[in-house]
Amino acid sequence: MIDPQHLRKDAEALAAPLPPLLAAAEHLAASIQAGSHGRRRVGQGDEFWQYRPSHAGDTLRQIDWRRSAKTDSALFVREKEWQASQTVMFWVDQANSMRFSSDASLPRKCDEARVLALALAVLLNQGGEKIGLSNSGLPPRSGKAHLERLTAALSDDEDAEYAAPVLSGVPSYSRAVFVSDFLGDFGPIGEALTKSADKGISGALVQVLDPQEEAFPFGGRTIFESVGGSISHETLKARNLRDRYIDRLEARKEELRSLSRVTGWQYYLHHTDASASSALLWLYMAMERSR
Repeated sequence: MIDPQHLRKDAEALAAPLPPLLAAAEHLAASIQAGSHGRRRVGQGDEFWQYRPSHAGDTLRQIDWRRSAKTDSALFVREKEWQASQTVMFWVDQANSMRFSSDASLPRKCDEARVLALALAVLLNQGGEKIGLSNSGLPPRSGKAHLERLTAALSDDEDAEYAAPVLSGVPSYSRAVFVSDFLGDFGPIGEALTKSADKGISGALVQVLDPQEEAFPFGGRTIFESVGGSISHETLKARNLRDRYIDRLEARKEELRSLSRVTGWQYYLHHTDASASSALLWLYMAMERSR
């Protein structure tokens, strides 16, 4: 088990530089303020957003007469910012396969997944959203104390070679983030996303892979063993397996992309030797797109 405080520190460090990154993305710059989750839309709330010219259908009560008195050409309506919080539920794969790392200089897949998910949770919490974890049945809440509970829940491991998304406790018409290597049986993964779509749940799949899992740099006699030790395969000619392995991995990624398209989700592939900030930026934007 990893230190929850260390995990929280890493996640907050990853989240810290996000506002400047978003500022570089022109189409989101106007909706992000000091790390808050952008929600700049008209709706129920107390905060002023903007004035707009009145149009057919506006009532007299909606007219801002003080602003309208400054011009003879138009009447203006004072719009407020939408402030209703939404729910984002996380499922982070904590099974044995996620504890793989091909090099001491690289993080384990589970560590990368946890930090990435928690960093997004930090940002969503700053924006007033409710966050929860379906793995542990942690219900959606907001606040610093809830983030600490989320951190503790993410620090546990699961005693299974592979895991599939858990939907328990995910409200209908909410949003969700599933983070995994998605290398186990595809059936439960497809079932989870199909059920999510039926419940009006939109979200993002983030597939986390080690670079060695993409390259398959093996030749000659090799023993392949699962992280948990329950699966083992020995071959004298590992090089002969490379093409078949690469094809199957590409087929799995295409299955995930296709499933995401059909169910209205979004898919992202992240390698543990790549920038975690880039993955976090994509996720942050995905939460906006899935509203």
